[in-house]
Amino acid sequence: MILSNDSPPFPHTFFLTGIPGQTAAHIWISLPFCFMFFLAVTGNGVLLFLIQTEHSLHRPMFFFLAMLSFVDLVLSFSTLPKMLSIFWFGATAISSHSCLSQMFFIHAFSAMESGVLVAMALDRFVAICNPLRYATILTPVVVAKVGGLVVLRSVGLTISFPSLAHRLPYCGSHIIAYTYCEQMAVVKLACGATTVDNFYAFAVAMFLGVGDVAFISYSYGQIVRILMHFPSPDARAKAGSTCTAHVCVILFFYGPGFLSVVMQRFGPPTASAAKVILANFYLLFPPALDPIVYGVKTKEIQERLVKILSPKRIDPT
Repeated sequence: MILSNDSPPFPHTFFLTGIPGQTAAHIWISLPFCFMFFLAVTGNGVLLFLIQTEHSLHRPMFFFLAMLSFVDLVLSFSTLPKMLSIFWFGATAISSHSCLSQMFFIHAFSAMESGVLVAMALDRFVAICNPLRYATILTPVVVAKVGGLVVLRSVGLTISFPSLAHRLPYCGSHIIAYTYCEQMAVVKLACGATTVDNFYAFAVAMFLGVGDVAFISYSYGQIVRILMHFPSPDARAKAGSTCTAHVCVILFFYGPGFLSVVMQRFGPPTASAAKVILANFYLLFPPALDPIVYGVKTKEIQERLVKILSPKRIDPT
């Protein structure tokens, strides 16, 4: 769409409403979000520290886990500080540049999280289906290339979101009925044609969601097939247990994400408290729960934590 010279300029400021219709309860609503923020920052920070300092964790599985923790931290810091300022201080104004930057970080790092989950599925696939060649297939160079591909793909697909939104005319309300600058919520404020924005956002969501879920499903289908040929139930359980944490993280990420996309695309046009809370839940729940799941389900991380937290014995002699 080509804008005429008399098209309204891009607004300098947007206003975020928080949870629609729940302004009086914002303080109470902020408590679980604040707790999830604390869990996300603490848990992912601890995981990154453990993986960096413990040489035995310098393996592909844990390098991908470190990427996941970093992505979760960025997602948390991209949304929670502004969200809490709305809940606590009523600071609803956000500059247009901050809004577009937040839009990019949220969508880019959400896409990265999906890509990292795909990489972790690849890691589990190689570890169980081809264990003798695991070290020769997933070399440090290959792991670095996979990580770089995840970043390039995510940035390449989402970097157009802010520029597409910026080109639209905004001649009406500048109030975003969300706690953060969600791409579709911003585009809905435009008074011009938004067909390109809507189609591109839908195409990216389908490409990432359907494509990544299909690859992960195929990987785990092959893993289950191989596990069925293991000689004993104990061997199957031991090998399958290495996938438990990853499966939980997949459900935490894609479950709320799928529901949020459905409500965004096919739900009522007006923002509701349930829609906004679910959108927040999708961004905040995985970063808070992922490190807990890996801490509980991963033996190597447990042992490292115990080693750090347990007091050193002092020889009485």
